[in-house]
Amino acid sequence: MIAALAVDRLSISRGVRRLFEGQSLRLAAGEAVMLSGANGVGKTSLLRAVAGLLRPDAGTVTFTGADGATLDPDEARADHLHLAGHHDGLKTQRRAEEEFAFWADWFGGAAEHRAAAIDAFDLRPLLALDVRVLSAGQRRRLALARLRAAPRPLWLLDEPLAPLDAHWRSVLAAEMSAHLARGGMILAAAHDPLPIPCRVAEIAA
Repeated sequence: MIAALAVDRLSISRGVRRLFEGQSLRLAAGEAVMLSGANGVGKTSLLRAVAGLLRPDAGTVTFTGADGATLDPDEARADHLHLAGHHDGLKTQRRAEEEFAFWADWFGGAAEHRAAAIDAFDLRPLLALDVRVLSAGQRRRLALARLRAAPRPLWLLDEPLAPLDAHWRSVLAAEMSAHLARGGMILAAAHDPLPIPCRVAEIAA
């Protein structure tokens, strides 16, 4: 189980353009860090590098367990983190119920956690609908429900507040606070301030 994350002197390029270099940060159990910076500076790319979806030019990403031992990065990524991207990653031709079940199965969510996720994000009225007819905010709630349906210690969130309205932003804030209180960790790329106490890591070219 991931208990700490260390990003050391990470450098990432897009094509021939260097986005940033020498970026470091630390994240421990119960902490949240917000990645801040201008559009296109590489906040999403940093999240994807932590998730193992993008290979950095230089630097390292290290996951540490509660005993202080370094974890195998492939196992840590496969079993102990969620990446909720700016794009929801939902298949629009499926019903919401099918899409929720797919992701819950993929991440190994237990029945009690699935029920809690449906209640927390008020998905029951949406489950019989096709994903394609859901509003942007409803699709985001469906996508974020996987965080609760299959609990994992490290949440990587890309613009998690968009396009949620004020009510659902407060619900997500409560979910994030509860996650941290259980010893979870949050690394989020955002323009709007996160609705929870956090440190800010500025990403600059």
